Amino acid sequence: MSERKYKKEDCIILLQNKYKELQAGGLDRYPQRSDFEDREVVAIKAFLGPWPRALEAAGIKPPRDDDRPQRNKEKRIRAKQARIAALRKIERERKSSRGEETNGTSKNH
Repeated sequence: MSERKYKKEDCIILLQNKYKELQAGGLDRYPQRSDFEDREVVAIKAFLGPWPRALEAAGIKPPRDDDRPQRNKEKRIRAKQARIAALRKIERERKSSRGEETNGTSKNH
């Protein structure tokens, strides 16, 4: 077993060649980690990052949306608003079950 040292360019070429090989074989999919030897996967991930980012760096997969952080922020805001609304509803139900409010007026006056 040879201890070949990989460079970033080698990793990109490995991914691109495997993608071309898959397409030539009639497979319409991206290269997977299982398509490579362990040492190749380690080198690819070391130089290019997580597998999806490595495929993007090799020009195989289109880059992910840049507005993802904004969508995540909006999703968190909606979730927080829903939690607040649910808590307010529970509080209203709790107050009405104790008879604290009747048509907007309090019994304690």
